[in-house]
Formats: sequence, structure tokens, C-alpha cells
Amino acid sequence: MPKQLTYKKAGVDIEGANRFVDAIKLMSKSTMNAGAINRPGSFGALFDLNFLKYKKPILVSSTDGVGTKLLIANLVGKHDTVGIDLVAMNVNDVLCTGARPLFFLDYIAIGKINQKTMKSVMKGIVEGCRLANCALIGGETAEMPDMYKGEDYDLAGFTVGVVERDRIIDGSAIKYNDVLIGLPSSGLHSNGYSLARKALAPEEQKEYAQILLKPTCIYVKPVLALLEKFDINGMAHMTGGAWYEKLTKVLPKGLCFSVKKGSWPVPRIFNLIQDKGHIPEHEMFRTFNMGIGFCLVVSPKDVTGVQAFLRSRKLDSFVIGQVIQDPKHKVLFS
Repeated sequence: MPKQLTYKKAGVDIEGANRFVDAIKLMSKSTMNAGAINRPGSFGALFDLNFLKYKKPILVSSTDGVGTKLLIANLVGKHDTVGIDLVAMNVNDVLCTGARPLFFLDYIAIGKINQKTMKSVMKGIVEGCRLANCALIGGETAEMPDMYKGEDYDLAGFTVGVVERDRIIDGSAIKYNDVLIGLPSSGLHSNGYSLARKALAPEEQKEYAQILLKPTCIYVKPVLALLEKFDINGMAHMTGGAWYEKLTKVLPKGLCFSVKKGSWPVPRIFNLIQDKGHIPEHEMFRTFNMGIGFCLVVSPKDVTGVQAFLRSRKLDSFVIGQVIQDPKHKVLFS
């Protein structure tokens, strides 16, 4: 009589996955807002746009992951903040258009579900949604033992935001002599970890794990409040490509950012990575945020007011450059 094969024997524990889903439902309740609709029989997550009362609503979406920062989390067994990173990487992107994040969905792919680890990850996702004021309305957990080794996992997320059509920020309003204001990062955020891990030996990764695992800052609440008071001409989320790609993405043709080095504090971790890996400065600014996680482009007349407003929200800011005319370059450092 041949052995009978089951899904569980193949490495997928449906009962365990269901227990995890039940735990998630309890955790995600705290993120629900007025637009979230709970329909247990639905195969898709539902959200009601009517409660927002937008005149001409435009939906803005983003999807992203956490990358190899997860390998640092695995190395030291600390998983409670990478969920914040996951939410941040998405909501900060839609924020750049002036959009308010509405809801979030997560996707977790794993070799074998460890209830403790996954609940820790979800704790971070829930906290990220609270910080962004968006509802965690759905997600998926896929147990794939032949794809991932042991308890290795990967994270991906998806968010949708909304902005009034005539309030979309796309950089087209940026003008010569506008001022570049930088908001500080908490560290590497969620970019450049493949390079950082090459530069730092495993023991050094463990030694600096607390710094390397600092969660990505979520700028949603202070920046949305700022948009109610001031006209912001452009915004950039300083992720992969950083200063040479993400910052310059919003620039109209013929204009260039003149950035003054030394106008903001660079966290020590970047100097450590650069020294240990013998990394050229250009490569550092092309890979890492170097201490600036989000940028605002404003009119010179609004600089003082914008910085005062951000201070009132307990958020530091730095005048780090200005917009100049230069058809050959997008960013120049001095």
C-alpha cells in the first residue's frame, strides 16, 4: 500500500496558516478607518471612497518590499520593525504626489510559518499602518517550502492613496531659486542593504544590528498637515537611486538641484559602511539616503514658515540646497 501524501506532508500547514490569519484579523482591527468595509464572504478587500468627500478624487498606488534588510532581521532574530519598513516604503511614495494613504495590503512568502516570528512581523505592519493613518484591509501569506529555506521569508506590500486632481504634486511647479528642504532619515531606511552587507562582516552586522534595523521614517502625518498650510512645489522619497535618481525625478527640464554637503548631519553608520567597504563617495550618494529620508521643494518665501511648522510637529528639517539653471546636470554637490 503506497504512502498517502497530504499537503501538510508536502510542507504546507493549512491549519497553522489559518491560526495565523485569525491572529492577524485581531491585530488589524486597530487600523480600520471609516472607509474600510468588513465583508467576511468577500474574496477581495473593500473600501468606500464616499466618506472622503473628494470632488475629483485621483487614486495613487504603490507597491514595494523591504529587500535584504530582512537578512539582518533573520541574522539577529529581530522581526518586529521590518513591517514598519514595508508600510513606509509604500506610503511615503504615494505621499510624494500629495496623496493621503487610504489602505494597505501585505504579502508574506515563507518556507515554513513560525507563528511567533510572523506575529512579530505583523506587529510592525500594524504599527506602520497606524503611523500612516491607513487601514490594513487585506493580505496574503504563502507557505512555499520548496521556494524558501526553513523560516526564510520575504515581504511585499501595496497601498492606495487619494488626492484631489487639482492638488496633485508632480514637480512641474518647481522654479529657479526654489529651496530644497531635507527631512532626516533614521538611518539606511530600507535601501542599500546588499552593499552594506558586503561592506560589513557578519559579526559587524550583528554588532550594529540595532542601528541597521531602525525602521524607515513614515512622513505621512506631518507632511499632509504641511500641505494644508503651504504650497509645496515638489517632493521626493529618498529610496533606491537616492540623490541621483529619486531626488531628481521631480525636476523640470533645464533645472538642477545644487546641494550643499555638510548642511545636514550624516549618521555615523554611513561613514562606517563607506570606510569598511572602501566605497567611493559618488556610490554612497547613489545608493544611500545619507541621512535625508524625504525632500521638499518650496518657494524661498515659505522656507521659514515650513520649518517652523515642522518644528511644531517635532520634526527636524534642514535647508540643504536650491534649484539652479543647468541643462547638463540634474544634481550638483558643493
